[in-house]
Amino acid sequence: MDDSADATKVEWREWGEDAFATAERAGKPVLLSLWAPWSEDCREMDETTYSEPRIAANVNDGFVPVRVNVDRRPRVRDRYNMGGFPSTVFATPDGEVITGATFLGVDGFREILDAVRRTWDGKGAAAGSIPRQLGDADPPTGELSARVEEHMVEQLLAAYDEEFGGWGTDVKFPLPRTIEFALVRARDQATRTLEAVRTRLFDTYDGGFYRFSHNRNWGSPQREKLVDENAALVRAFAHGYRYTGEDAYRETAEDTVEYLTTDLWTGDAFAASQGGNDAYYRQEATEREDGEAPPVDGTVFAGHNGVAVDGLLTLAAYTDDERARRYAERARDHVLAELVGEDGSVVHFGDPETGEVGEAGLLSSQARVLSGLTTSASVLGEPGPMTAVADYAIDALQGEAGAFRDGPGEGAGLLDRPLYPLDTNVDAADALVETWLLTDDDRYREAAEAALSAFAGATDRMGVEVATYASAVARLRDPRVVAVGTEAGSDLHRAALRLADHETVVAPADDRAGEGEAVVLADGEAEDRASSPDELETVLTG
Repeated sequence: MDDSADATKVEWREWGEDAFATAERAGKPVLLSLWAPWSEDCREMDETTYSEPRIAANVNDGFVPVRVNVDRRPRVRDRYNMGGFPSTVFATPDGEVITGATFLGVDGFREILDAVRRTWDGKGAAAGSIPRQLGDADPPTGELSARVEEHMVEQLLAAYDEEFGGWGTDVKFPLPRTIEFALVRARDQATRTLEAVRTRLFDTYDGGFYRFSHNRNWGSPQREKLVDENAALVRAFAHGYRYTGEDAYRETAEDTVEYLTTDLWTGDAFAASQGGNDAYYRQEATEREDGEAPPVDGTVFAGHNGVAVDGLLTLAAYTDDERARRYAERARDHVLAELVGEDGSVVHFGDPETGEVGEAGLLSSQARVLSGLTTSASVLGEPGPMTAVADYAIDALQGEAGAFRDGPGEGAGLLDRPLYPLDTNVDAADALVETWLLTDDDRYREAAEAALSAFAGATDRMGVEVATYASAVARLRDPRVVAVGTEAGSDLHRAALRLADHETVVAPADDRAGEGEAVVLADGEAEDRASSPDELETVLTG
């Protein structure tokens, strides 16, 4: 149980079958408190609402209260999230949702408690319902045509904020993978967004990126710092540097690596997050030195570290950044030793303080670790158990219709209902495309194609937030590889990494190329050959 939960007067239980069984025996609804360790709003609700004696007494007497760490239990998060954290969810003993909200002050919480009690007294378990995303288990299938990429480009143009950069006209998220998609299709949008993110969301005193801005001009940041989001931005800024040569982009990526490898380094791998404390972050540097920095959640998440390996090795590929390479290797090796099984299953997290570990076989963990391993294969020539991780995801999680489930098909509450999240399926499919292009094994192409096809019927409803879907489809339709017949780290291999566009895979020590040469493969066919970095530059850049 988290420290802030201990500070409240509510008698929290752990998530699990026992809590729901207790609710069934007592004839009471369940109160789920979905909590994030980095969220200032969650701490505030604990310190105010849940610490109010009468509210706590009402909750303890009339409900079965359950506290859920959403980072550690993403399957619960994705089924019960009310739109942000904290999420306050009232459920039946079967796990069906009665009602819910996000942050609730004392007065609002009293009102919802009274309303839920009236509903429960009148309807009992019939008051619950199944969230919409769980009601239709089959995603809308379709054809992977050129229209997918065209639609996403149209979405970029329609959603782009010409005045302030970024996409949308309200809350602004950095959307690093959308930036990467735009770098080769709408570069001005991408670079203006990188500039906005660099100048408005980066903490110039302590380092690291804040999560998002509450307004369109990027001027009201939400100040939590998450390792996976920061690492994804390292990758986006590295790609920005590769295309533009702007030193400011390289320097921003390097400064972020500095933050990740100091404040968010556990000694073995990357910690999960640093909390947002608005009062602290609004101070000048000299004032911060006298205060206590927001706490760091030292949990080591396999998937978060996979994103970090991917981002840091991408920077190292373009700049020979030794720090980025070294820490990426250390994080990768720790995750492989502690959180990846011999069968390729990935354990969601490990807590270095308590020894607690998460469940194995979550799609997000498999996909993100796989992405880190494909980048390790491309940049370092060290794939590790890349194919085992990919095989486990396909064998354990891919359904007959092609889409991947988010994890095992059992658990308390609504966890036994299948969920096929688009964003995580896209991450898995994109990593499988990389695996296919590195190995030339059609099993991974077929799995990626099936997963992407499973959602193709919803293409016209997709927004810029899932731009990676369109780039993954484009890579399947027009696959490109630079196969290098030399070892990783050779001059020819390093040139290939720096010259190939970021949607082309570079494969070192590849037997599809002759010794000492690089072969550009388009859909499996040799298009050009080069035997020196200069020749390769001519081939790839004209």
